[in-house]
Amino acid sequence: MTMIGSRVLTFRSASGDSNVAIRIFSPERDKSGAWSCKYEIDWPDGKHEMAAWGTDSVQAIFVAYQMIGSELYTSDYHKAGQLFFEAPGQGYGFPVPNNIRDLLEGDDARYL
Repeated sequence: MTMIGSRVLTFRSASGDSNVAIRIFSPERDKSGAWSCKYEIDWPDGKHEMAAWGTDSVQAIFVAYQMIGSELYTSDYHKAGQLFFEAPGQGYGFPVPNNIRDLLEGDDARYL
């Protein structure tokens, strides 16, 4: 499994800032022909690992990006306003499915 991309967000708390690393790995094809794209998010309370699935490698990557965006925007860290990428309130740079687009903020709301 090869990492193909990463992004580091910041979690700001009363005890200081900490990194929330996101890692995306190269898609892999299984025996049935389906593709999976694994990703990890290092939340302050522990690592979360998931895989997105698609009919080809492009779809698996796109779905992984949407899953990451969904996880970020529905997290307690986001809801508390303590999570950011480049600046608070500017978004994280990940798309989300249409049913939660109302949660997008900053640049994400304008461009994604």
